[in-house]
Amino acid sequence: MVLDFDSIREMIVNFAVLYGLKLVVAIFLLVIGAWIIRRLKAFLNNIMLRKSVDESLRPFLISILSIALWVLLLVLVIAQLGLEMTSFIAVLGSAGLAIGLALQGSLANFAGGVLILTIKPFRVGDFIEAQGQSGTVQLINIFNTVLKTADNKTIFIPNGPLASAVVVNYSVESTRRVELLFTVSVNNDIGKVRRLISELISQDERVLKEPAPAIVVTNFAEHSITISTRIWCKREDYWALYWDMNERAKDTFERNDIALPVPRREVLQQSGGAPAKAAV
Repeated sequence: MVLDFDSIREMIVNFAVLYGLKLVVAIFLLVIGAWIIRRLKAFLNNIMLRKSVDESLRPFLISILSIALWVLLLVLVIAQLGLEMTSFIAVLGSAGLAIGLALQGSLANFAGGVLILTIKPFRVGDFIEAQGQSGTVQLINIFNTVLKTADNKTIFIPNGPLASAVVVNYSVESTRRVELLFTVSVNNDIGKVRRLISELISQDERVLKEPAPAIVVTNFAEHSITISTRIWCKREDYWALYWDMNERAKDTFERNDIALPVPRREVLQQSGGAPAKAAV
């Protein structure tokens, strides 16, 4: 078979004329479209900042906008190349169905993200406990929520299970109750112990006057008494007050001779066939 170079050259020229310009225009559309999408995302973000849109909602809306614009851009590029859009849409629909079946978990996470942002059980910056994890909410994405723990670990929790789980939000209320348990010997004067604890409370300005502090006996055993102290403070003072009160209570009890419970043990000893009983 003899190659007709003139025919091949003519074929290449015709192809370049027919599709070359379309390819250049398609590439141009893709580049310009990507630039416009970036500008639109920045513009939308600035508008939401000015309108004080919730911080947890902004990245979610921007992500949805970005996905929609990219799909539209790809459709325009494919149309510019001259491909049959009806067949393309049919293929796209079939692929979407297959992907949807394969990514059922991801779709559940997407629905969970929408539910979280709609109901708003927590926001960015809240300290929460859920799914056996606790930390400060850093970001609410489309498919997951990002927590930062107190020891600086990053935790990614899928939105699907999170939306249907029990969530404890420690940041909703401005005040929290601190409960301290002091166990002392049964031989102490309860009135004296209560008075010392009351003095500790009155000396700390972080303790709120309302609701009023409560000092009550919550447990009475053979050798010990448990005194529960319930005080209220601002949310941000909770842990510092909890640690300080425990340390100061120990020092106060030692200075005022408040005895702590001493464990007792009974030892049975048999010597010479006769049982003996001793208390330790």
